[in-house]
Amino acid sequence: MSSGHNQFALLGQRRFLPFFAVQCFGALNDNVYRQAIIGLLFWMGIDPAQRTLYTNLAPALFILPYFLFSAIAGQIAEKLEKQRLIVITTTMEIAIMSLAAVGFLTQNMLVLLIALFCTGLQSTLFGPVKYSILPSVLKPEELTGGNGLVEMGTSLSILVGMIFGGLIFQLAGTHGPVTAATAVIALAVIGNLVSRLIPRVDAGAPELPINWNPLPESLAIMRLARKQLAVRNAILGVSWFWFVGTVLTAQLPTYAEVNLGGQPSLYIFALALFSIGTGTGSLLCEKLSGRTVEIGLVPLGAFGISAFMLDLYFARPGAAPQTGLAVAQFLQAPGSWRICIDLVGIGMFTGFFVVPLFALIQSRTPRSELSRVIAGVNIQNSLFIVVAAVLGIAVQRFLGWTIPQVFLALTIANALVAIWIFSIVPEFLMRFMSWVMVRALYRLRLHGVEQHIPEEGPALIVCNHVSYMDALILSAAIPRPVRFVMYYKIFNIPVMRWIFRNAKAIPIAGAREDPELMRKAFEEIDAALANGDVVGIFPEGALTKDGQIAAFKSGVEKILERRPVPVVPMALRGMWSSMWSHRDSRLRRMRMPRRFRAHIEVAAGAPLPADSSAQALEAAVRGLRGDAA
Repeated sequence: MSSGHNQFALLGQRRFLPFFAVQCFGALNDNVYRQAIIGLLFWMGIDPAQRTLYTNLAPALFILPYFLFSAIAGQIAEKLEKQRLIVITTTMEIAIMSLAAVGFLTQNMLVLLIALFCTGLQSTLFGPVKYSILPSVLKPEELTGGNGLVEMGTSLSILVGMIFGGLIFQLAGTHGPVTAATAVIALAVIGNLVSRLIPRVDAGAPELPINWNPLPESLAIMRLARKQLAVRNAILGVSWFWFVGTVLTAQLPTYAEVNLGGQPSLYIFALALFSIGTGTGSLLCEKLSGRTVEIGLVPLGAFGISAFMLDLYFARPGAAPQTGLAVAQFLQAPGSWRICIDLVGIGMFTGFFVVPLFALIQSRTPRSELSRVIAGVNIQNSLFIVVAAVLGIAVQRFLGWTIPQVFLALTIANALVAIWIFSIVPEFLMRFMSWVMVRALYRLRLHGVEQHIPEEGPALIVCNHVSYMDALILSAAIPRPVRFVMYYKIFNIPVMRWIFRNAKAIPIAGAREDPELMRKAFEEIDAALANGDVVGIFPEGALTKDGQIAAFKSGVEKILERRPVPVVPMALRGMWSSMWSHRDSRLRRMRMPRRFRAHIEVAAGAPLPADSSAQALEAAVRGLRGDAA
């Protein structure tokens, strides 16, 4: 939307790059360490039964601290200055990896598992900082791009860590323990050194008293996370993302061998396709969203995941016709490219799904609560991961399902969960509908919208009224939900009525047409502003007949007299020459565009005081629109 911006420019700025590098090194080291433990088991020649015990015990030990200590971690992240906390956690990592190095050098699995539990503890402390720091160092319009970079970096770091950690003992041979010990310490030291370059970021709630009892505090944090409906269900969506990802990635090693007929290297290749897809989808979110927190991408992501997983099932519903295939041989086999595209597609749409959800949580949660809310997210994510792992094992062992059948069941469950989430929070689906329609019909450019729309609290938006699509365009441009006041005949347009109703638009009529409807509209406007909502009105009272801005009516002054709130002037540019306006009045019908996807602009100005007159507001909107009717 905003010209000249590239999200990768954040990687050249100190406010973002050191933090980005630290979280990448952390994800890399975690996975190097965990895969190196598995490599050591093979290197030591431990029998398969014991190896299975250790490989199942390791994830449980890593995730256990999330249940035990996330509530305490969230409070600490809220109370301490964030850069200092990151330095503390990366210093902990050096100590933990030093213990792990002892375990590698002595080939002592007990020491390695204790260190793994401590690694989970360190990750638990870092987790709330990882996402709560972004709204403090990024502008609102950079949140989606920043989250996309973080998700991309995390996905690729996990992939590289798994590959490197898995190959250490194969490549180093007799020097494997020394190599593993050196690698994990070196990565921890690098992460700590880089963390010292992160600029200072103030604490969210420095006066917060810490409750060291994890159980009641965990319950309190979960209640805090559920306070806002949209945030609560965004958290549910993030946890569902981890459920789907856990089920899928847990099956990949066996799926690559049994259903794809591959050697162990084919599992890494399949994981790489999924990770590359996730990274790509995460990066595309900013481009598709137009630098806003666009939750309209969430339904697209959810149904895209199901579509590609369904195709993955039909692409290979049974065992592989060949076995022992290397990557190159697999790619030459019939149907292999379809499977590759499906794995990339699943990953890409998971990026579309999860990045806007994280951005929504960050943008709609007060800064003084965000670290604790993220801690609540981590608790719920951990629960979903455990349930996913248990279910994945149970349906195969006790019901005899094949892995493709597990994928088919996950496809159906994902679609049903998506429908359920979107039915209880219609805003998600409404934003998707408006996002699709606006971007299909127009090329939209924004000016000042991110800077001038308040992040929280009530506000009244006033804008010129050019076409039947105005409310839909503004709702696609403004990152917060807006309750539009619109003429009841526009509100009742078929198809659009469903969108407007779920967006909680407020229908209004003229005093002569329906005085009771007008009275109810003013009552509802006041209640919405009292509730801290953003309300959008078109003070001209009707669509323009000649492309010019008509005089603003006094209704806007009545609203502000009753409920003084900031007023944000906005202007639509270029809409008079687009479809759905009254320009073609000679034919008494809405004008069709001269070309597909007309260029239009939305401009916002600085908020004006509540005592501004209708004439002053009209002048501000005229100034924003200029000559671009």
